[in-house]
Order: sequence, then C-alpha cells, then structure tokens
Amino acid sequence: MDDSPGHGESRDHSRWAALALLCLAQFMLIVDITGVNLALPTMAHDLSLSRQALTWVPAAYTLCFGGLLLLGGRLADGLGRRRAFLLGLAAFTGASLMSGLAHSSGELIAGRAAQGVAAALLSPAALSIVTTTFHGPERTKALGVWGAIGGAGAAVGVLVGGALTSGPGWRWVFFVNLPIGLAVLVLLPRLVPASAPARSLRGLDVPGALAATATAALLVYGLIHAGGSGWGTAATLLPLAGAVLAAVVLVLVERSAAHPLLRRELIRDRAVVAGAGVMFAATILLITGFFLLSWYLQHRAGYSALKTGVVYLPVAVATGLGAHLASHGVGHLGFRRTAVSGFVVAAAGALLLTRLPASGNAALAVLPGFMLLSVGVGMALVTATTAALHQADHSEAGLISGLVNTGHELGSALGVALASVLAGGSLGAATTATAPSTGVGGFHTAFAAAAGIAAVAALAALRALPAGRPDPSARPVFGH
Repeated sequence: MDDSPGHGESRDHSRWAALALLCLAQFMLIVDITGVNLALPTMAHDLSLSRQALTWVPAAYTLCFGGLLLLGGRLADGLGRRRAFLLGLAAFTGASLMSGLAHSSGELIAGRAAQGVAAALLSPAALSIVTTTFHGPERTKALGVWGAIGGAGAAVGVLVGGALTSGPGWRWVFFVNLPIGLAVLVLLPRLVPASAPARSLRGLDVPGALAATATAALLVYGLIHAGGSGWGTAATLLPLAGAVLAAVVLVLVERSAAHPLLRRELIRDRAVVAGAGVMFAATILLITGFFLLSWYLQHRAGYSALKTGVVYLPVAVATGLGAHLASHGVGHLGFRRTAVSGFVVAAAGALLLTRLPASGNAALAVLPGFMLLSVGVGMALVTATTAALHQADHSEAGLISGLVNTGHELGSALGVALASVLAGGSLGAATTATAPSTGVGGFHTAFAAAAGIAAVAALAALRALPAGRPDPSARPVFGH
C-alpha cells in the first residue's frame, strides 16, 4: 500500500465522505418514521383509511424493521458489508416509490412493510461498515456522528414531514427518498471497497434466525397494541406471550445448533448486552418525548405540523450536542460515567416537562425540558453504540449492529406504548372536541415516569457497562 502523504490524505477524505453517505442513508430511515407519522391524518383523508389501517401504516414498518434486524445483521456478515448495504438501499428506495404511488390502504401498508424489510438489512450493514472502517479515537468520533443521527433525525423528520405534507403533499414524504437513495447507490461504491463476506452463509442458523425474528416481531407487535388497546387486552397479551414462547424456543435452538446465530460468548459479552440495553432505555425516553410533545403542540396548542417541526429544530441541535459531548466523554470518562451523566441530564429534562402548563406559550414551555432531555439521550445513544461495537470482530460486526438496532426498535415501540397508556386521559380529551378538558395531568404522569426510567437506567448503566474506555489500539479490518 502507498503510504505517501497524498495517498493517506485521499484515503482519509474517502473514509469520512463514506461516513457522510452512510449517515445520510440512516438519516433517511429515521426521518421516514417521524415524517410519516406527521403525514398520517392527510394519508387517512386521501386514501379513506380505516382506524385499523391507519395504525398499520407505521406499525408495518416498525414490525418488519425490528423483527428482522438480527437476521439482517447476520446476512450483512455473510453477504459482505457493502453488498448487503447496497441491496438494502436499493430495496428501500424501490419500496419508497411503491409507498408513494399507493392508492389503497393495502398498497401503502405493503410498501411500508417492504421498507421495513429493506431497512433491516441496510441499517446493520451500514453500521458495520462504520465500525470496520475506523479504529481507535476515530472510531469513537465516527460512532458519535452516527449516534447523533438517531435523535437529530427524529427531530428533523418532524420538520421535513410537516413541510412536505403542507407543501407538495404526503406522497413526497416517500418520494424524497428516491434522489437520496440513488445518489448514495452511485457514490458509495467509489468510496467503500468491496469486502469478502466475513462469515459463510452456508452455516446460517435458519431455525435460530426464524426464532429470533419471531421473538422480536411478536414483542414489537404486542407493544404496539399496548399503546392503543391497553396492557390487559388479548391483542397485547397474546403476542407478548408468544414472544416469551419464541424466546424459549430460541434458547433451545441455539443450545443445539452447530453454528448458532447468537453464540454464548456474544450473549455473555458485557459490553454488547449493556450497550443494547442502554440503546433500549435511551430510545424509550426519546420516543416518549417526541410522541407526547408532538401531541401537546399540535392538539392542545393548535400548532401546525410545520410549526411543530420548526420548534423541534433546537432539539435536533441539542441531540447533536449531546452526541458530541459523549464522543469526547467516553474517551476521557469511560463508558459508565458518560452514560450515567447522559441519563441524569435526561431525567432532569423529563422532570422539567412534568410542569407543562395547560395554556400559555407552548414552545417556551416545551423547549427547555425537551432540549435537556435530548442532550442526555444523545449522550446515551453514542455511549450505547460505542460500548457495543468498540471491540467488535469484523466477522460479527453486522450481527452486533443488528442487536443494537433491535434495542432501538423495541425501545421505540415501548416508548409509544407507555406514553399512550400513561398520558391516556390527556390524549383522549385532546381528540374529542366536545369533551371537557381534563388538563395536562396525563403528560405530567408520563414525564414523571420517564424521569424514573432515566434514573433506573443510570443505576443500571453504572453496574452493567464496562468500567473502562474504548481501546485506542483497536485496529480496523476494512477491506479484508
């Protein structure tokens, strides 16, 4: 290899340019979630969607995305990271076109499900490329950028969804993915060399993959219905019981498999499991905040979707600030202190939001607490990803990425479910024009619970995360 300064500078530029493209693809996946949620009322009107169909427009995406992530991560290791990413991106772009052209509820839900399947391959492949491209302090910095995409994408997605829905129409929430997807498909192969598969698909543990997919999918399904139907209904309890049964089957299958999908060493890896747990808790806090405050601003304060998006722009900046602090913090303070600091800051923000007023300047009431919550969540997201992947072997980078992303999707589903149940009284009053207002007590209860979750997560991170810092000598295996 040519080690001349010019060659080194060119390679360094290519790696960071590749990171920008990978983050853009991940940003597209996250924006698609919040942007679509804002466009749901308009979709329902144009396509005459029933209440059940309206629920399945976001649920089909989350269910397929979360349920297939472990399998997608394993396929990324077996197909080759770049190939898996490009296949997933091409499929996601095509599914976005399908969703945008939909003229019935069935077509739209099928398109959303196809987007979720594609995202389950694209996302872990992209994160594994990031992990194996950078090393040492650069890996921590790159994962910090990646972690910032989680919260910032959710905030900007509200603005993008509101602007597109209010402007050219809801279909452009999907059509906007086409130029982005095509551009990344053309440019990324020039920056990221093809790599041989890290593991053979010949020994793929199909029963284990199916059991893992069923476990995650049933769990997501049950959590989604808990938000709308309540925790004691058959629609919630049956899939949750099925998830427990599928998890038992997964354990039995993995014990007897010659080449298990989830090796015992991986499950016992403290950093991987704790990282996925921190991701789970941080996402619950983030999604709870977005769900409740979007409702508060639009249904109680009367803000338009676009105005709500503008209010969230400082939140995106706050999430990025938290990610930046964490990318430096993990190298100096270590995983535990950085995660604990993030959750403590998030808890303080949630406590401020327990004082939301029933009237007055809504933006002024929301922003201080939500920005503080977002700074803390940004710190936790980066710590989660860095802890789980800082020593990832190239042969399992995709699978570990899938595990971390599964924590994200399960946290998203549980966040919506908890927010819907805990704030139910206030949400119900807001949707009924003739009903007397029950105030904002439900919001206060939900954010008090969020503060409690953040406090518990801080204590758990203090015990579960590794005590040390990222290994600066960890070397990349990019291109091998």
